[in-house]
Parts: sequence; structure tokens; C-alpha cells
Amino acid sequence: MSNGAGYTRLGVNVDHVATVRQARMVQVPDPVEAAVLAELAGCDGIIVHLREDRRHIQDRDLTILRRTVKTGLNLEMASTQEMVKIALEIKPDTVTLVPERRDELTTEGGLEVAMNLEYLKKAARLLQDADIRVSLFVDPDVDQVKASHRVGANAIEIHTGKYADAKTRESAESEYQRVLDAAKIGRKLKLEVVAGHGLDYRNVRRIVQIPEIVEVNIGHSIVARALMVGMEGAVREMRRAIGGVS
Repeated sequence: MSNGAGYTRLGVNVDHVATVRQARMVQVPDPVEAAVLAELAGCDGIIVHLREDRRHIQDRDLTILRRTVKTGLNLEMASTQEMVKIALEIKPDTVTLVPERRDELTTEGGLEVAMNLEYLKKAARLLQDADIRVSLFVDPDVDQVKASHRVGANAIEIHTGKYADAKTRESAESEYQRVLDAAKIGRKLKLEVVAGHGLDYRNVRRIVQIPEIVEVNIGHSIVARALMVGMEGAVREMRRAIGGVS
């Protein structure tokens, strides 16, 4: 990782395994089984987003994952009273607070931390008092990173969507620089720095070269690849892409 050992942690998001299941409202494919296979293949953590509308991951999934995940369980969620209550009951290793709109296909941007400082401070404190690490999903914006520090978060996850979706070399370079600057500020503020959203087997390579980034969280591209080569194969390929042979 950017810890000097040449190793970056890989978190695997299994939401879209549940998306396929919910398309038919049946029992397969099971995101719990996918998580087991991802861990066997060498990932460093499992991520799920329990949405308020339960469009993919269900409460049942979260309950079983808490009992079965051996690496670390990261629960992405909105900072609502309902979700904080669920987190306090389930006790994932990490909670990543994310913005959420019902009409979005996927999380479209980072939290507006600076404008919601006191509310987020309260949510973070409740979670941390229960020994749950708190990460904030933020755009690569220096002000939002500084606000995350004021909240008292343990970590930030930098939203890499604009970097991943850039259509030109110039825009990709500009977005990469924003990620780089945000990561540097985050590390100076003693926040653990994670990156995620839109990362795939190609564009992840530059992100993991940023020394301050210790983990990448990836879902869709791994699940898509798993349709062709299986979950274990897809995770191993990603593990090789970011460094560290699995």
C-alpha cells in the first residue's frame, strides 16, 4: 500500500450481485456467497451499501455478512436515524457515510460535509462510541477533506467517478490532480485515505500510485468481470492490477 510496503488494500463491493438477484426477486445469486469467494481470492474487505429503498442489498444480507466476513465489513449508508440504528445493531467494522438520492442509478457524488458539519459530527460520534470506524465519501475537494477532519472521521474515501469517466486525456489529468491533492491534504490531516467509484482494471493503476491512498474500493467492474471468469478469478485479476499477486 502506500505504506511503503508496495501494497494497496482491495475492498470488494458486492452490491451488484444483489442487483442481479433482485431483478428476479429470487435467492440467487447470493452476495454472501460472492463475499466468501472474494475473500478466498485475496481481497482485504467486503463492502455493501444498504440503501433506504433496499434496491439491492437487503437487511438479511447484512446480518449474515456480519457473521461470515473474515476480513473487514464496510457498510455504506446514508446518515439517517434509521441507518445509524441499524449500524449500531450490526456493528460493521467501518461505516462509510454517503449521500443518497432515490432516483440515482448509483452514488453520484460526495457528501456535502462542510454544510452539514454538526449533523455529521453527531452521527460519527454515535458510531465511534460503538467502536465503529467512520469514513466519509467525499469529492476530491480540499474544503470537503478539511471538513471531514473537523467532523472527526477516521478516514475519507475520495470519489474517483469524474476521473474514471473522463473522456479526454486533459480532463483525466485534471481530475487525477484533484484526487492527488485531496489525498495529500487528507494524509496531512492524519485521515486514512481510500479511493473508489468507477475504478476498473485499467484506470485503477494510476490511483494506486498515489502514495497516500492505502485502499481502493471496487464493485461494478469486478462483478462484471466475474460474469466471465467467476468471482475468484475477477478478484485475483484486480489484485494483480493494483499490485500484490493473489
